[in-house]
Parts: sequence; C-alpha cells; structure tokens
Amino acid sequence: MSRHEKGKANVSPPQGARGKRRRSPDRHRKARADVTRPVKTDRRLEEILSQIGIPEELPFRPDPFQEDAVRLVGETDVLVSAPTGAGKTWIALRAIESFLEKGGHAWYACPLKALSNAKHEEFAEAFGPGRVGIVTGDRKENSGAPIVVGTTEILRNQLYDCMSQQKDLPYELVVLDEAHYLGDTERGVVWEETLIYLPPSTRLLLLSATIQNTRELTDWLTSIRGVPCAVVSSEERPVPLHPLFLYPDGTIGLLDGTRGLARGVERFLRVQSRRTERRYSPPLRYGAILESMRRENLLPAIFFMKSRAECDRAVERCPVIARDPRQDEAFGNALEQLLERFPYLRGHRALNDLSEARVAPHHAGHLPFWKVLVEQMMLGGHLDAIFATSTVAGGVNFPARTVVLVQSDRFTGKEFQDLSATELQQMIGRAGRRGKDRVGFALIVPGPYQDPVLVHQRLRSPPDPIESQIRMNFSMVLNLLQSHTSEDVRILIDRSLAAFQQESRTSQDAGRRAAGGRRKEKDVREALWRDFVRHRDFLKEAGFVDSLDRLTWEGEWAARLRLDHPLLVAEAIRAGSFEGSSPEVLAGMIAPFVVDEDRREDLDSGLTVTSREILSRVRRMKRDLKELTRKLDLGGFETSAIPAWPAVAVYLWAKGVSWTALLRAVPLEEGDMAMLVTRTADHLNQIMGLEETHPDLAETAREALPLLLREPIWL
Repeated sequence: MSRHEKGKANVSPPQGARGKRRRSPDRHRKARADVTRPVKTDRRLEEILSQIGIPEELPFRPDPFQEDAVRLVGETDVLVSAPTGAGKTWIALRAIESFLEKGGHAWYACPLKALSNAKHEEFAEAFGPGRVGIVTGDRKENSGAPIVVGTTEILRNQLYDCMSQQKDLPYELVVLDEAHYLGDTERGVVWEETLIYLPPSTRLLLLSATIQNTRELTDWLTSIRGVPCAVVSSEERPVPLHPLFLYPDGTIGLLDGTRGLARGVERFLRVQSRRTERRYSPPLRYGAILESMRRENLLPAIFFMKSRAECDRAVERCPVIARDPRQDEAFGNALEQLLERFPYLRGHRALNDLSEARVAPHHAGHLPFWKVLVEQMMLGGHLDAIFATSTVAGGVNFPARTVVLVQSDRFTGKEFQDLSATELQQMIGRAGRRGKDRVGFALIVPGPYQDPVLVHQRLRSPPDPIESQIRMNFSMVLNLLQSHTSEDVRILIDRSLAAFQQESRTSQDAGRRAAGGRRKEKDVREALWRDFVRHRDFLKEAGFVDSLDRLTWEGEWAARLRLDHPLLVAEAIRAGSFEGSSPEVLAGMIAPFVVDEDRREDLDSGLTVTSREILSRVRRMKRDLKELTRKLDLGGFETSAIPAWPAVAVYLWAKGVSWTALLRAVPLEEGDMAMLVTRTADHLNQIMGLEETHPDLAETAREALPLLLREPIWL
C-alpha cells in the first residue's frame, strides 16, 4: 500500500470540479457532539491560554533590529535574518523611502508572482500608485517608476541585458525578499546568478527567514562585490509561539514538558507504539478539531495538509456553525465586495463551504483569484480556518492565531520527506498575528504521518544553512557568452557561492586533511567549468556559438529566449515550425514547453475534445525537433517529451472555448490549467522580444496574448 493510500478508507471521493457535492446527514449538526468528554488543562496551559487576546493598541515603535537595518543600509549592503512576521517589510519601506528622497530608484524582487502583486498593492498605498510599477512574466505596468516590484527571474534577465548592452542597472537599491530561496533546489540558481551579476554600485538589502550561516553568506557577498555586507539578526518572534498537542478525545495539552516532551504526550506515544497496526486509519474529524480549538479560542487557523485533495476533502467535513448576526452581516458584505471584483467565483465549488462553515481550501489547484479571495477573507478575520498545502508557508502573507500540523513530512513533488527545521519554522511562522494576537500556537494533531518527537526536535533545532544550488543550463551559457569570454566565465565560476563554500570549509579542515582538502577545493570549480564547456560545445555543434566562443546570429536571438527549454524553442523557430501559424495555433504549439517535469503526466488519452489543426502542427514540430532531441540525449542532457494535451488545452482556450468546457475537455485541475495558460503567456512575451529578427512571429505572439489572458484567469 502506497504512502497516499494509507488511511484513505471511509473517505468519499471528491466530486467534479464544478458539481454540487453531496452533504453528509449531520452536516448541520453541532460539532460539539464529536468531542467525547470535557477538556482538562494543566496550570501552565491555563496560564498560556489566558494570554489570548488582542494586544493594546499602541503607537508603532520599531524594534531595535529594524532600526539597525535601516541605519546600516544607508552605509553598506545588509542581510536581515529574522522570523516570519517580525517586520522585515517595514525595513524595506523605510530603506526605499530613504533612497527615493535622494532621487534614487529601487527594485523589490519577490520569489512569487502572487507575492509581487501583493507587494505592488502595499507599496502603491504607501508611496502612491504613480510611483510604483510592476514587472512579472505576465504583467508589466509603469515599469519606469522609481519603485518597481517584480520577480527575481525578471531582475536576473535585466542584468543579462545590462551586461550584453554594457549599460548600468538603473536602480540604486535592490531588495531581495525571501532571500533564503538562494538555497532552493529548483530556483536557487536564479538568486545566486543575480547576486553574482549585481553591480557593486547598487546597494543590496536581503530579507530572509532565519538562517544558520548568515556570516558565511555575508563573507561571500563581501568577497565578490567588494562592498561590506552587515548582518542584522533577530531570533525573537514578535508574537510568542507555544506548541500544543491534540489528544484523540478532544483534549488540548502542551507539547513541551519541563525537560522534553510533555508527560501526557509521552504516555500517548507509548500506548500507540504498543498497538498493532490497524487495517486503516480513519479520516481526521475536522469538525471535532475545530470545535476543540473554538472552545479554547485558538481560531482562526491554518491547517497544513499533505495534498490538494486532502485540503478539499477536509473542507467538506467541516460542519456549519451558528453565527452572531453581526458577524454574518460583516462576512456577507466582505464576500460580496470580493465577488464583485471576481464575478466568476460566484459558481466556485468551494464557495458554499466558505459561506456556511467559514472554512476554505487554498492550494495550487485553485484559480489564482480564488486564492486572493480566500487570503482577503482570512486577513479580514472572516474565516475560522483555511486548509492549505505547504506552498502557503513560502511568502504569502496571511497569518492566523494557530497553525495546525497534521503530518511531519511534506511531498517534494517526487517523494515524502521529513520536514526540515527551516520548513517547519516557515510553516509555524504564520502563527500569531502581529497587532492582533498576544500569543500564537502550533497545534500538533496525531495521525499516521505525524511524528511528534520529530516536530519537538525540529522546533528546537537551529535553522538549516543555505547551500549553493548553482548549475549550468543552456539559457545561462547563451546569455553569459553574449558579454563574456569563456575565460571570463571561469572567473564567474570562481565567484560562485559553491566555490566559496567549498574553499572556506576546506580551509577549516586544512590542518587535519590538507592534501584531501586541496583536491576537494578544485572539485566544484572544475565540475562547473566542465559542465559549462559541455554546454558550450553542444551549442557550437548546433550552430549557436562559433569557433571563437562567440554567439552566432542565431545564438544572439536565442539568448533572448529566457525559457526553460530555449534550445528546443529556438530550433523550432529555426526549422520554421511556427511559420504561418495563427495566434491560436502558436499559443498551442508553445504550451508543451512550459509544463513542469513533474507535471508531464500522460493526459493525452483523457482528452474529450481535440483539433486536427493543432495536432497536425504539433506532430510536424516534433519531427522538426527529432534530430536535436536525439543529439541532446546522446550528449547526456535531459530531454523532455512534447505531449499533445497542453497544446490542445491552450489552443482551445485561445479559440474562445469557455472555461467550463475547457476543464471538461482536458482533465486538469483549474489552478494547473490557469498556470499552464499564464506560463504560456510568459513564453509568448519572450517571443515578442524577437521583433527585430523575427517580426512576423513576434507580431503573432503579440496577437495571441489577449486570447489567453481573459477571465477567469485574468481581469
């Protein structure tokens, strides 16, 4: 039995994307009936719970670490390492303000489009709409403003352009939010490139969750930028956090004892360990959990779930609770205002649950505007709980009084792994709302995938260190060769965090293993250099780089395709695969190149509607790419299949098929469908940049964009 199959008996499957779900007979019954006996609390817990409440409203006074950071950023680069919710955005606002007063310009880089949108609104309110712009893959507004908010990838691409055109970056201050993404296995390479290419004349402010190796990072930045980088750290949460444990009978107790786990938790775990494994684990009773939390005034809450399906099912198990009429009126007014902004959501499958039970799911399978609605309702204090996947922990700002953990592992996209200290601390960092709570809580719920001992240990563990994730890819090599010789690239490799970390750690071991240390010191540099040469030589063979390691004409325009698979798209352009395409067909042909590797499931057989026009063009494109794909495979490079379903989905959408009909035709969750469409739009934006070399193709891409960016994924 697989990890996902365990504990699934007695759980009804979710219904279709837009169908009415069947309500259980006791849906409207008071959740209190699920609690088996009254709660007993100890004195320590009673004392902690007595602190719950809204803090006294006082004039805002910045914390010392905030004042230190603002003062230092006027003098040098600064890395701020502080817990989630500690007030790092206030530092950014004051720093930006100080640079604007001197006539400077600032770029605020975010890891997520959703976070970019939220910061754009926040900064527009603080500085005025006319002084703030936004640039993401699918949105470009007021890009010449003194303050620009955008994704880190866009900033990295601007640095590529500045290097190739030998011009200065037009920003005196760059703020990198969520800077701990530098250690992200998938996207950390973009952060590292950005830090390597950023000119020393631009002041750098990094805002990060607490990390272990701050001094190592600032030493690295100082060494490559020639500018001192100060560390400002704070480990104190603005709202104290208390870990709690929920017993199966509804009792809530402390997770921690005076010297380790609380005695009650230890006894519970001993009893559990003596029991033989049951045939299945019954689904958690979320109505009972919410009632226990409501009784102790622990709501609102964020439940972190193991999967999207579990988020949706959990919402369906939550009962309706009687409300004060004044609460109902405030809730109704707030919801109606949002539905006027996003009218399509009036038919959303989870709207009834949100309205009747005051709970909602929040994950990547939902439309972007649904997630905005849920976030706004949560921020307004109108929801008891949201059920979310761990992506909520990564920067979207809507904290709650309590974070509920129902498992101690997370799905990486390929497998389940125990939560690291950093991942756990990012999740529980959402507990406790500054200005709204005096205390916050992390509630541990026992279950088949929960290890309270691991959670207890991780809560007391230092955050994980950031490790370099730099690696070579064709887009990087093409862009570097626009403005650098191969020997210059070798120097850039020496400036990488990977090289710095290996050298510094080797030096620490030099006294014990001098010879081995020297050998290891060369390994990372040589490995990166060999990988660069491997990519460069393949580009030579493919005709994008000449014998002098300079880009050919084709290499010059291919470098402007900042895509996941620039070589395949460039080869399709070169082979004439897109010639004569209508805007709808071009959009469909681009779509297969934007699907993540872990989302390349075979949905072709599930299509209920196809089109001979798009399928024949995709087959031709695959023939055009066959030889290059074969060479990539022989060269040891990763190659990807070109499935038909993304092409069909985007083509149908561009042709004007309704959203409901599209989801019937292609078996994909609507959030994934929205992501497919918006990422295709990102790629079309890149192709629009080829107007000098391929004007007809660029114009067709421009005509395709409005066909894709329409309701309900775009307003």
